Amino acid sequence: MYHVIRCPGCLTFTYVDPYQRWKLCHVCGEVIDVTRSAVYLEAEDHRDAETIVCKLADFLEDTGRKDLNDAEKRKLRSEYARWVRSRMI
Repeated sequence: MYHVIRCPGCLTFTYVDPYQRWKLCHVCGEVIDVTRSAVYLEAEDHRDAETIVCKLADFLEDTGRKDLNDAEKRKLRSEYARWVRSRMI
């Protein structure tokens, strides 16, 4: 399981192991306190987390927005859950 989070400094999406306490941002070098970061999604494995990080960054860049709203975060979680279930069948 991996958590998709954002760097509070540069707002870059990244992912961490849920037991990890700190993460160094690969873009701006900020030390991220994982326990204080909002979790956008819990991904099954690092490949899913990496895919989601890329898609979220592309979505925000394409729409010119800074962040997802609460409804979009809920939709992201439900779409991911449906996608994971479909892979298990």
